[in-house]
Amino acid sequence: MVSDMSNTQNRLTRYAGLLLLLTSLLLQAACVDGPLFRVKKDPYAPSKPQIVDIPRKNNGAIYQQGMTVGLFDNRTARDIGDILTIELVETANASAKSSTKTKKENSVDMPSPTVAGDKVTKEGRDVLSNSVDAGRDFSGSGDTSQSHSLNGKITVTVAEVLPNRNLVVKGQKLLTMNQASEYIRFSGIVRQEDIRPDNTVLSSRVADANIIYGDSGDLSSANTMGPLGKFFQSKAYPF
Repeated sequence: MVSDMSNTQNRLTRYAGLLLLLTSLLLQAACVDGPLFRVKKDPYAPSKPQIVDIPRKNNGAIYQQGMTVGLFDNRTARDIGDILTIELVETANASAKSSTKTKKENSVDMPSPTVAGDKVTKEGRDVLSNSVDAGRDFSGSGDTSQSHSLNGKITVTVAEVLPNRNLVVKGQKLLTMNQASEYIRFSGIVRQEDIRPDNTVLSSRVADANIIYGDSGDLSSANTMGPLGKFFQSKAYPF
């Protein structure tokens, strides 16, 4: 009886030690930026301006190296964290039409052979005479057209200043109304010369522009085909 109680206490002690060790490991992982507790960064999150620490020099000069002071600077975006408004003026039209038609005919006549100088007949009918007629006819046509238009405005922030002074911008706009959400996400590279005095730039002047427009919610789910319907409409469906 005493031996059983002692074995039970030893097992409980071991379990408690393992539990304490796991708790300690989890607490240590929570204190560092480990992969277990790392939060995925939003690629369209706003960029914060960088604070430049300029060392003080007592050389009697007003302008020090590292300062961004200009006598003729305007209020347009130029540094990380600055705000820039993108005017979306995207319009595209595409169409294609194709037509294919093929036709082929073959005809082969095989005269009946002769045996001992005479044709092989049965009841007066030439049984070894043959002819083959074959033909193929294919006709196909296709017509497709597509157009889209996107107009609006979205304000983004400067995420990076490239060595040639071009600006990498990114940002997003989220609108939620009546159980439905619409969002616009934008990223690209802007040349400072293309920024207008009112701190706006046309989306057609943005390089490597990535524009994403979508929605989510009950209305979007109602207009989305389910997985079974997608299967019957896909190429995997054999019929």
